[in-house]
Amino acid sequence: MRTRHPLIIALCSLIPLVASAAEPNATVARNVIIVTIDGLRWQEVMGGYDPALNTKDGGGVGSPAALERLWRKTSAEEARQMLMPFFWQTVATKGQVFGDRGLKNVGHVTNPYRFSYPGYSELFCGFADPRIDSNKAIPNPNVTVFEWLNRQPGFEGKVAVYGAWDVVKAIVNNQRSGIRAVAGWDPIAPVAGASLSETEKLVNELLATSTRQWADEPPDALIAQAALDHFVRQKPRVFWVSLGEPDEWAHGRRYDLYLESTRRCDEFVKKLWETAQAMPEYAGNTALIITTDHGRGVTPADWTSHGARVVGAEGWWAGVMGPGIAAKGVAGEGEVVQSQIAATVAALIGQDWLAAEKRAAESLVKLGK
Repeated sequence: MRTRHPLIIALCSLIPLVASAAEPNATVARNVIIVTIDGLRWQEVMGGYDPALNTKDGGGVGSPAALERLWRKTSAEEARQMLMPFFWQTVATKGQVFGDRGLKNVGHVTNPYRFSYPGYSELFCGFADPRIDSNKAIPNPNVTVFEWLNRQPGFEGKVAVYGAWDVVKAIVNNQRSGIRAVAGWDPIAPVAGASLSETEKLVNELLATSTRQWADEPPDALIAQAALDHFVRQKPRVFWVSLGEPDEWAHGRRYDLYLESTRRCDEFVKKLWETAQAMPEYAGNTALIITTDHGRGVTPADWTSHGARVVGAEGWWAGVMGPGIAAKGVAGEGEVVQSQIAATVAALIGQDWLAAEKRAAESLVKLGK
């Protein structure tokens, strides 16, 4: 019997190790997508259409009867699936949902201001900073989890942010962080070393020629197209898309358009997710977070508003799914806070934000549980 050469024996002993290293970790994602829907109340997310707001005075609805035929269902479960079918048929069945106060799962912001910039900073830094007390586009003095991840091995240049609201750039402090941030009415600049795609050229043309309903943000449809284009071409590993129309239509007291834009946000998330699952870089190894930056008032008089003095504006919700996240559906009695998202973003892709930022709250989910 011939004795095998020592080199062959050594090489054979490495085969199991190489195969093991090539297999993805079932409890950690490689990529994470975050979609925020500005100012979307937990009441609609968890219960769908609210008949109390379907009025001409309180909701700005021109035809309440037509809106009722469109959105009203026999149960809250049916109504919420009608409004956000992807969220409830996919995220809630494959992942976990937080902030349903009807089940005593109380989700709330921890910043006292209860409006957008303080909310987004809290979301992505992991703590409330009293210095962030306005919506002015002042570069964030804090390092967000996005900026930190952009410095980690394997994530450099693979973090991108696309937002309708122009202040998104300041929130991630793109000048300091180096993160690609596309937001507001500013024309899209090409990625370094590349030319504008045909989609980017078209979006830029529409940004330049559209009538500006809102001074600080274009329609979500434009930023959604740009975001999808960047996602497919550049394949970021950490991708935040910020949608804003539900908040704008709520401020404008248009409950009908608030509902319609919410449905379109859900459709965008579905399209983004399905696009990811059709790409080998993302299929089966990508996590998803859907959440908001603040709540709103609860009555026909104040549902349009939010802020420190508005009861209900502290309400907050989130949905999470992906590798390592047990399919538990809607969480039961307990308390969750907005500041848990930053650590969640990092944990889902095997990174420890809590080690980098001692002020941050713990992750919203426990992987494998």
